[in-house]
Amino acid sequence: MKRREFLVGAALLAGTMGRGSAATNIPTPSADGLDRITAYFDNEVTLGRLPGAVVLVQQHGKPVYLKNFGVRDTRTGLAMTPDTIFAIHSMTKPITCLGAMMLIDEGRLALTDPVSKYVPLFADTKVGVEPEGTSKVELEPSIRPVNIEDLLRQTSGISYDYIGAPWVMQVYQAANIFEGPFNNRQFADRIAKLPLTRQPGTLWRYGHSTDVLGAVIEIISGQTLYEFLKQRILDPLGMNSTKFVLKTPEERARMARPLPSDPVLLAGERDRLDHPEWESGGGGLLSTIRLSALLADAAQWRRVRGQALPQPRRVQGHDDRSRRARLRRGARLFLFPGRRFWLWLRHRCTHRSRQCEAATGRIDRRIEMGLRKRHLFRRRSQARHGLPLDAADPERAQPHHARLQGTGLRLLS
Repeated sequence: MKRREFLVGAALLAGTMGRGSAATNIPTPSADGLDRITAYFDNEVTLGRLPGAVVLVQQHGKPVYLKNFGVRDTRTGLAMTPDTIFAIHSMTKPITCLGAMMLIDEGRLALTDPVSKYVPLFADTKVGVEPEGTSKVELEPSIRPVNIEDLLRQTSGISYDYIGAPWVMQVYQAANIFEGPFNNRQFADRIAKLPLTRQPGTLWRYGHSTDVLGAVIEIISGQTLYEFLKQRILDPLGMNSTKFVLKTPEERARMARPLPSDPVLLAGERDRLDHPEWESGGGGLLSTIRLSALLADAAQWRRVRGQALPQPRRVQGHDDRSRRARLRRGARLFLFPGRRFWLWLRHRCTHRSRQCEAATGRIDRRIEMGLRKRHLFRRRSQARHGLPLDAADPERAQPHHARLQGTGLRLLS
C-alpha cells in the first residue's frame, strides 16, 4: 500500500458506518471528535507527511463528515476534491471476491473446486519446508489441492514477496514474477510454479490468492476481470471512476500522486504504471471516495441486489465452526488483524438483516489494520528497491496506530 494513499483509504473506509440493526444504536460522532480528525490530517499535511487526503465518515447511509485536505499532486498544486482518484490496492480484494461469490451463486463455481480445474499448473504445486537447523528448502506434496475457498480466505499458502520466512521472500523475488508484460492467466501460472509456504487451509497468509482468483473469474466468464466486474458490479452501482487503468487526460488529472520526496511511494507508483496490462484482482483498482460510501451504504446494495449480491442460501452451508476454529488457531501468526478476511464476506452474504453492513466492527480496529498494512507496504517497497528501512526514523518506526492516539479517530466507535 502506498503510504499516503492507504492512509486516506484507511481513514475513509474505516470511518464509515452502514445501515443495519447493529448500527442503529451507535450515537452520532461528536463535533469534538470530528474536529480532532481535522486537526490530525491538517497536521499531517503541514508537516509534509501527506500531500493531501479526502476523509469521509458516514453513518446510517448519510455523511456526517466529508473534508478535503491539501493537494492531490504537489507538482500541479491541484487541490484534493471528492472526485480525486486513488489507488485502492487491497480494497480491490473484496470486489473481486464478490465477483467470485456471484459465480458460486450461479452454480458456475464452487468453494470446493480445486484451482487446478481452471489453472492446470496448480495440480503440480508443492509445499516448501525449511527443516529446523538448516537453510535448505525442501519440497513436499500438499495434503490436498488448493481450492477456491482457500483463495477467498487467503489460506492457500500463496504469499507476497515481503511476507513470511526469509526463504519465502527469496524464492518469490528470485522468480521475477513481475518480469515483462503479463495478464492474469499468465500471472496465475507464474504463481503456480512457486512452492506454497504452508499446507493449504492451515494458515491465513496474505498473498496473491485474490490475483489467482481474478484469473479464475476470467476463465469461467470468458471476459477480462475488468469487463466482468464492470458489467456485474461497477456499472450497476454507478462506479464509473473505478477501473484498473485511467485512459483519458481528465481521469489522469484527477489521480492522487506521491510526494516527490518519497522514493518508496514513487517506486510503488512506477510498479503500477509498468504493468497497465495486468488487472490485478488483489490490488489493482483505482477509485474515489464514493467507493467507501457505497461499501458502507446497504441501501445502495439492496437497490441492485438482484444483479450484484449472492443469495444467502448459497453460502449458509459453509458457515461451520471447524473453519472458524481453524483460522483462530493461526491468529497469533497474522501480520495484522485480519482474521475476518473471509468471514467478513460470508457474514454479509449469510444474514439478510446485515447485508453489506460495513462497520459492524470497531472503527479504531479497522484504522489500525489499515495503518499496519501501510507499514508492511513500506517494508516491501524498501526491500524490493534496495532502500533503507524506516528504523532510522523514530517517528515512522513506531507503530503507526500509536500516532492516532488522542486524534479522535478512536472516539468514533
